[in-house]
Amino acid sequence: MAKIYYDKDADLKVLKGKKVAIVGYGIQGRGQGLNLRDSGVEVMISQRKGGKNYDIAVQDGFEPVEAEVAAREADIIQILAQDHLQAEIYKKSIEPHLKPGKALLFSHGFNIHFGYIKPPAQVDVIMVAPKGPGALVRTQYLEGGGVPCLVAVHQNASGKALQIALAHAKAVGGTRAGVIETNFKEETETDLFGEQAVLCGGLSELIRAGYETLVAAGYQPEMAYFECLHEVKLIVDAVFVAGIKGMHQRISDTAEYGDYSRGKRVIGAEARAAMKKILQEIQSGSFAKEWIDENKNGRPNFNRYKKECENHPIEKVGEELRSMMGWIGGLDHKPMTQKPVASKK
Repeated sequence: MAKIYYDKDADLKVLKGKKVAIVGYGIQGRGQGLNLRDSGVEVMISQRKGGKNYDIAVQDGFEPVEAEVAAREADIIQILAQDHLQAEIYKKSIEPHLKPGKALLFSHGFNIHFGYIKPPAQVDVIMVAPKGPGALVRTQYLEGGGVPCLVAVHQNASGKALQIALAHAKAVGGTRAGVIETNFKEETETDLFGEQAVLCGGLSELIRAGYETLVAAGYQPEMAYFECLHEVKLIVDAVFVAGIKGMHQRISDTAEYGDYSRGKRVIGAEARAAMKKILQEIQSGSFAKEWIDENKNGRPNFNRYKKECENHPIEKVGEELRSMMGWIGGLDHKPMTQKPVASKK
């Protein structure tokens, strides 16, 4: 069983006198950065000028600096830029300023695990990975709760790498919910697999396949949209709250029997073999190389896939139907900069 840490296991005093630099003020950088600041941690933000994230950082009360400045001045450097950009930023702006006693912090192990970033031996290399988007990390913190996190140590040069990681996890609210110990390999490979085989790739293609099957059989596109996309949230919410068993308790017996008797015909031997192949590509590093090369070459496949997705008939039907349901737009738009309440723990 995994080891799980809570508030009592982490000490914010570990971060006293240390400066944390967040490189990349995207949704995760913003959520963690604001929580760190509210927890009394000295935070500086690195975000390039000219983008909306720079303006947001300024609006949030930060004074963004170049990555070189952040790396030079900070004790803990958290790299939260997108995966395909991290190695270049590290090589150009961070590596020259790494000294003994400093720590590199990640929220996803991609570049460390696959060797695109190779830190010197004299620095700590740690991970704190919230298992939720940055907006949720922030809103849960504001409400006195927290989002569970993963924590991992790749290099323990200081002898205190785990304590630093746990302190950071506490500062962003993770120890209020629980922080699970893992390693860079496990976090990276399971994260990529979940995205590709289930959460994004698998689910998106399943939705489109169901929609196309109903429309090809002569049913109205609107009916196909509601049954194969719109109602996904109802099922996912039930699974999220109570697991698959609990979801079954919240649907009709007819639907439950259909799940048991037909689900494996859709996700059968062929799909499971494809999942194994996807996992092998992740484990071998071939997917990582493919993605890095894709970016180096101007993203030809990514752009083609994106265009095909955006032009799929389900998107046009969905836009029209969602316009009838104005309440949808307000489901996930809580402010990120209000006063936090006390922890529920």
